[in-house]
Amino acid sequence: PPQQYQRNLHFCVLAHHNIATMGRRPFRCYRYQKNKPYIKSRYCRGVPESKIRIYDVGAKKAPVDLFPFVAHLVCDEKQQISSEALEACRIAINKHLTNTVGKDGYHIRVRVHPFHVIRANKMLSCAGADRLSSGMRHSYGKPIGVAARVDIGQVLLSVRGKDASEPHIVEAIRRGKFKFAGRQKILKSLKWGFTKYPREDYVNMRKNGELSADGNIVKVHNRHGLLEQSALYLAGQE
Repeated sequence: PPQQYQRNLHFCVLAHHNIATMGRRPFRCYRYQKNKPYIKSRYCRGVPESKIRIYDVGAKKAPVDLFPFVAHLVCDEKQQISSEALEACRIAINKHLTNTVGKDGYHIRVRVHPFHVIRANKMLSCAGADRLSSGMRHSYGKPIGVAARVDIGQVLLSVRGKDASEPHIVEAIRRGKFKFAGRQKILKSLKWGFTKYPREDYVNMRKNGELSADGNIVKVHNRHGLLEQSALYLAGQE
């Protein structure tokens, strides 16, 4: 059929000119949030897998009382961060902390997830490509990767550990910063580990039984429910 003949002719021309498509674009093309969120769906198919698949690294099952110190990497710009950059940052921090405090002395948690699909209009770059390429006709691109949309003041990742490990944790996060575009800040938290309670409040609430350790988080004993099931009542607090 004529369509088949045209297609074969097109491939013969491509082979004759030894044509290759362009490589990946530098991420400066996708750094800023210009468009609406564009996520993987039944309409947006064929999206490549995210490069970061592990979000918790290190001693993630360590009890909440073991790691009181926590530091955050906080974004200072409204931008997009690729899944490749998140994975590179996680690896850099993990490597430094493994060599300094040991693999059981810290817990890294990546706090942003790449859901935004980035596209590229693939162009032919070679001799004679101008006769084959369609330019800006039908220029809606194909998915080439995913990125996380982050805001000013958003926590990108958190690392908890012992108080003695503080300089190593801060240095590890500083090394991880180099994997991202833009500006980030390293903040030492006043909270206890990954909980929402300041250190003094946490110690007092643990002593009087309002909080109890539940893995790497804490469980709050509120004053609801039956007395025989209340930890505070059984401990003689009320």
